[in-house]
Amino acid sequence: MTSLWTSSEIAAATAGTASADFAVTGVAFDSREVEPGHLFVALKGEATDGHLFLDKAFAAGAAGAIVGAETSYPHVRVADTNEALDALGRAARARTSARICGVTGSVGKTGTKEALYAALDRAAPGRAHRSVKSYNNHVGVPLSLSRMPRETEFGIFEMGMNHEGELAALTRLVRPHVAIVTAIAPAHREYFASDEAIADAKGEIFEGLEPGGTALIPWDSPHRNRLIAAAAPHAGRILTFGLTEGADIFARDVVRSARGGSLVTAMMPEAELTFTISQAGDHWVSNALAVLGAVEAMGGDLAAAGLALADLPGLKGRGERRTISADGGEALLIDESYNANPASMAATLKTFGEEKVRGRRIAVLGGMRELGEGSADFHAGLADPLAAARVDYAILVGDEMAPLAKALGQMVKIEHVPDTASAIPLAKGGIGPGDAILVKGSNSIGLAALVEALASGKD
Repeated sequence: MTSLWTSSEIAAATAGTASADFAVTGVAFDSREVEPGHLFVALKGEATDGHLFLDKAFAAGAAGAIVGAETSYPHVRVADTNEALDALGRAARARTSARICGVTGSVGKTGTKEALYAALDRAAPGRAHRSVKSYNNHVGVPLSLSRMPRETEFGIFEMGMNHEGELAALTRLVRPHVAIVTAIAPAHREYFASDEAIADAKGEIFEGLEPGGTALIPWDSPHRNRLIAAAAPHAGRILTFGLTEGADIFARDVVRSARGGSLVTAMMPEAELTFTISQAGDHWVSNALAVLGAVEAMGGDLAAAGLALADLPGLKGRGERRTISADGGEALLIDESYNANPASMAATLKTFGEEKVRGRRIAVLGGMRELGEGSADFHAGLADPLAAARVDYAILVGDEMAPLAKALGQMVKIEHVPDTASAIPLAKGGIGPGDAILVKGSNSIGLAALVEALASGKD
């Protein structure tokens, strides 16, 4: 396998000193993710120190490490391992000739990143690179950059934030040619005074645009003009995308598919494309329009992108659909357990209400975290979307869901439980043949355990 980095390249990038000659094929900072040939970066955090896991990393096959202390293992020693990871990410960005896209937003950024990767990789197999999982913070972004092969043609990097100024730092590492804001919603509202402040923080992504770069902005957002103003000093071109005419890229026609997706005719400044998006809901149509804009701006193949969007699988915890056993028959399980905020909850419930179901609609909804003083109102505000979705039975998980339970009253049959462990037997006992069950909540609620219990048949 072609080396990703040599020890001399790592030392040059990080101003470190190599103990030996070695080459690596990957980079990890979690010893549980180390594979043979990888570089292990021994980061120091508030809770632990990566140097304590050097033995484990090398037992897993690490070829070398970045360290800040003496070790007998092959290494590059640096003054600060956290700063060294940033430096390695900058070096990866500096050596590539790839076209780079940065993706942020309150909702939809991981799905959009994965869809854009699939679209670009379809036309250039093996030559597209993207952030894995949701590695989108001050550690995940430089890690994702450092993993980018030197031969990469397209790079897609997800960037997240929960405080002002964080995206400005990340986007200057990534230096994208194209920057996407998917949508603005009251996520991480605990740390911001208003939705306008969230929009301003998301708009920081445009500060790192390469000269002549393209900004992609959601037309249907109430913060559209605010985002355009943030992009204007940095972008050579600003494109809007949305579900309505007026956007530069808009959905002229949307026809729902019996299998949950949509057939879309998209109008672009210089093209018209009819394609299928496999994922259900208006929010996924919007994401797909942003993807098309990015593919065009990055010099990709729009026809190949359309084919990739039709084949896009559901992401674990973010819309993955599974068929599970249910009392001698089968039921549909929709896994949205990874994340939740008021906008994504409302959008997912709307899509759930459009699902063709022979049996009942069952929703297991976990609390939405980091909403600050408005948390109670945001949760209570889900009552109307839940009722409009024609949910027959709702299991509400966590203390945060008390306002919703109160607001629902007798509108929907509900159970309100304190935690996921209490919800599992209720969910398992409540599903019958032909039912559809939606599971959605903030990741910290732990509803992934309920999904696995339902899918595996185990308690």
